[in-house]
Amino acid sequence: MLPSLVSGVFLLAGYGLAWAGLDLAAGGLQAVALAAGAYTFVPGALRRLARGRLGVGLLMTIAAVGAVLLGHVGEAAALAFLFSLAEALEDRAMDRAKDGLRGLLALIPQTVRISRLGGDVTVPAAEVQVLDILVVGAGERVATDGVVVMGRSSIDTSAVTGESIPVEVGPGDEVPAGSVNGSATLQVEATADGRDNSLTQIVALVEQAHARKGERARLSDRIARPLVPVVLVVAVLVVVFGFIVGDPWTWTERALVVLVAASPCALAIAVPVTVISAIGAASKFGVVIKSGEAFEQLGTIRTIALDKTGTLTRNDPAVVDVRTSPGISRGDLLSLAGALEASSAHPLAAAIAATVSGAPAASGVVEEAGCGITGQVGDARVRVGNVRWIDPAGLSPDADAMAGEGMTVVVVEADGQIAGLIGIRDELRPESAETVRLLRAQGIDTIMLTGDNASTANALARQAGITNVRAEQLPADKALAIRELTGGSPTAMVGDGINDAPALATATVGIAMGAKGAAAAIDSADVAFTGHDLRLIPAALAHARRGRRIMTVNIGLALAIIVLLFPLALFGIVGLAGIVLVHEVAEVVVILNGIRAAQRPAALSNARSAEQPSAVLASTH
Repeated sequence: MLPSLVSGVFLLAGYGLAWAGLDLAAGGLQAVALAAGAYTFVPGALRRLARGRLGVGLLMTIAAVGAVLLGHVGEAAALAFLFSLAEALEDRAMDRAKDGLRGLLALIPQTVRISRLGGDVTVPAAEVQVLDILVVGAGERVATDGVVVMGRSSIDTSAVTGESIPVEVGPGDEVPAGSVNGSATLQVEATADGRDNSLTQIVALVEQAHARKGERARLSDRIARPLVPVVLVVAVLVVVFGFIVGDPWTWTERALVVLVAASPCALAIAVPVTVISAIGAASKFGVVIKSGEAFEQLGTIRTIALDKTGTLTRNDPAVVDVRTSPGISRGDLLSLAGALEASSAHPLAAAIAATVSGAPAASGVVEEAGCGITGQVGDARVRVGNVRWIDPAGLSPDADAMAGEGMTVVVVEADGQIAGLIGIRDELRPESAETVRLLRAQGIDTIMLTGDNASTANALARQAGITNVRAEQLPADKALAIRELTGGSPTAMVGDGINDAPALATATVGIAMGAKGAAAAIDSADVAFTGHDLRLIPAALAHARRGRRIMTVNIGLALAIIVLLFPLALFGIVGLAGIVLVHEVAEVVVILNGIRAAQRPAALSNARSAEQPSAVLASTH
């Protein structure tokens, strides 16, 4: 901002002296103002010209030089000042949009305590290695991703994932980098090193957004690129016409005014400032957009395809129903199953074991891959497995009914007799149905794509309010389905697993749920959520649509300025000073309008107002 401020101060002082009749002193101050303003764009314009590239800065340079040659130093200084100010404001807006990114980096502490055999040692956070045991005291930030190995506490992850309330953690629970520990000391085993964790990955994704432009940004470039030589040719023809009619000086001055009037300054900055502001704002409420193109495409989405497991559901199977044979109690059934499943690493085994406390010890446990598990519990020979391995016999109708409700049915057999059935289901996230409703309110269709069986998929889809379901989809099938959908309308795919990566890459916009999802999913996606609340989807779509509207207004305004000023300048209706003022004020208006894209999305506010206690919503602090 300094060169622009210097230019502005000397320009105002020069005008003051000119009004006082001190023309010589005024000209000196205006020359200083011209030099300070031109310093910000003339060197770059000349470097680009040397590489054979024409740009807006070249038009501004030619116009300023011509104005000086014609004795209009004040007008040239005003041109240089306003153009440099517009570019400085654009840079300032982009830097402001990056503040959230710098804030993420600031969440990583400078040092961290590590537990060693000889005692705790303090090391720089960047030197943390995987498997190091971090000692995180009350109120301290976690330096890198890890798993709690000792202690129980609550952690505040609002600045990282946007979770609205502290989360209780204990041994075995994951904690993300940048979260704040509560009132008790935790020992956390690092699962990522200090330089490459979920927080630094988020930062890297956001940085990529500043290296690429969206489709509308390329459109403005395509408009500006041919416009520059066309304007130069018209200006030359105006000068030639002046020589033909015998008044070269008047028409040369008019040619310079035409150069200024047709300069696409506002058009060149109409889109980038909007995109960068919007992307920076999105990162602050938990939506990491990897490119300007992705942001613009996000605003066009008409169909959302959602993966089931881990996206619509919690990805945490739990026992939701128990059916027993006559003479068997619910507790006895779960005790028999829990005794065997306590030694199994299968996710369904963990769900059963979690419902049982104090189960008797089993002996002779043998696990049959893909079928179930067998063992001795007290005097009984017990088998626990799926309906394909163990026939439910008289409980078959119950098994069918449970499967129809989206449960995975586990059969428990004791001494050759069916003891009962256990229904396990990966429950929907509490906000899934609300998210589908919010999307439908925006006129967006939803479809479920899942590799799970049809009965489970349909049952969960009914709960979520989704009517279009494609089940038993392999990764290639998902990609094919997305290709078909994108042929009809812009389509986004939302997923979090490796099997979703092909579909995420195929979609108009791929959205990875949770920045700690599968690396393949995040790399393939265009957008990543740092949290897991599905209501971020409609909030992000509304944010992108608003950004596109702002870009459209900016482009229209920039083109209107050129269309309006060009004939006024060509026919001498408006002079150089008036053209400079109107054109550069329009630039400032475009920049200020673009900065509006950084405002808090209304859709997010609506989501927060309907927040449930367990909801995960991103912070906008």
